[in-house]
Amino acid sequence: MAAATGDPLLLLRQSITSSSRPILTIGEGSSNATEEMIEATHLTFTESTAASFPLSTPTRFISSDKPVDLRSVYLAWLHKDTPTEYISAAQVLNDTLGENTVQNLVFVERLDLITWLEGSSDDSEYIKPLVGAGAAAQSTGTLQTTSGAISSVPVGASRVAKSGNPILQAIYNNERKIADRNSVLRGIKPTDFSHVRKIAENYLKTARQAGKSGNTSANPAHPSNVALASHPKQGAKAKRADPIILLSPSVSSLLRMSNIKSFLGDGAYIPPDSSVASGETNMVHITRLIPSIDSSRTQRFIIVDSPDQFKPEYWTRVVAVFTTGQAWQFRSYKWQTPQELFSNVLGIYVGTRGEQIPDTVRSWGRGVAALQVDPYVDDKASRWRDREVVESVWSRIEDQMRRTGWTNNGPGVRA
Repeated sequence: MAAATGDPLLLLRQSITSSSRPILTIGEGSSNATEEMIEATHLTFTESTAASFPLSTPTRFISSDKPVDLRSVYLAWLHKDTPTEYISAAQVLNDTLGENTVQNLVFVERLDLITWLEGSSDDSEYIKPLVGAGAAAQSTGTLQTTSGAISSVPVGASRVAKSGNPILQAIYNNERKIADRNSVLRGIKPTDFSHVRKIAENYLKTARQAGKSGNTSANPAHPSNVALASHPKQGAKAKRADPIILLSPSVSSLLRMSNIKSFLGDGAYIPPDSSVASGETNMVHITRLIPSIDSSRTQRFIIVDSPDQFKPEYWTRVVAVFTTGQAWQFRSYKWQTPQELFSNVLGIYVGTRGEQIPDTVRSWGRGVAALQVDPYVDDKASRWRDREVVESVWSRIEDQMRRTGWTNNGPGVRA
């Protein structure tokens, strides 16, 4: 195995574009290969130039003004098509190997990195340019490495090789790729627009309901926000805003999108990975009568596990945040510190009865309600105490809504 020379980011790009994926290894060399990122210590390249780099090696990809290590870069690539699994995998690695082992890249950074690694783009605003010979190699096009040294292949080289004409070579080296209709509409890589279909279905459903009611001048909200936004009709009173409950995206949470409806709606706890769980992953609606807010109408609650699609005004509608005691959950929130968050929003921790409540939850004070459910046994008759816990949750949510000035038309004024 040759010494680890050259730039690991360029080697990874070349390996991906040539379909010769590198392997994770325990130590240097390809003899101790592993499929588990938790066990691996090195990333080994076996094609062209055989080289092995520690996963802790800093790369030229910069995030939050600091270099991102090779482990974080490779993890983002492995989960390029599964963003939800990426977040879970990063959390597992940080929990197992130590906090800050993996740098969790935001969506825009991951998209830029993956596009560059695939060879769809030669420029990246997050990648620090090479210096010296490496910079010249990078600017010329597709990169190749031999014995650890970086050489270059001009953009039109493959076409020139067929013609052997030096005049054509000079022309090809200065050519620009002309964008066609597909590349303009779809961008630099294929994009999955299946989520737009779901948004459009809600949008069209609202329009059809407005037509049936005889009001042809209905003005639904923009489709990208139809799920969370209210849809006032012209000349009519605006629809009241729905309160929002945020769940923890942690894989260790007892309550996730798949079982929250059974818990808060039906009053029975089932494991989130159970075969009888709902399997819902994007959004859950639960209807509940909140007597102190409006005794004549039920209130619809929207439950999500991420604020990624939030508009700024949606934070005034958040009435509760379920947490497992892990502060990383709040990094993308409006209020990023637990003290500030739970002075504005009710915090709820649900654990297993008989287990110790995390010290972090205790340290956050009275802003977080700590509740416990019985250990799960597949017997409906044994779940009678779940209803008591659920009613306690709803009682605290109602108190929070009343304390923050929530009315039958929507939220009160909040900082």
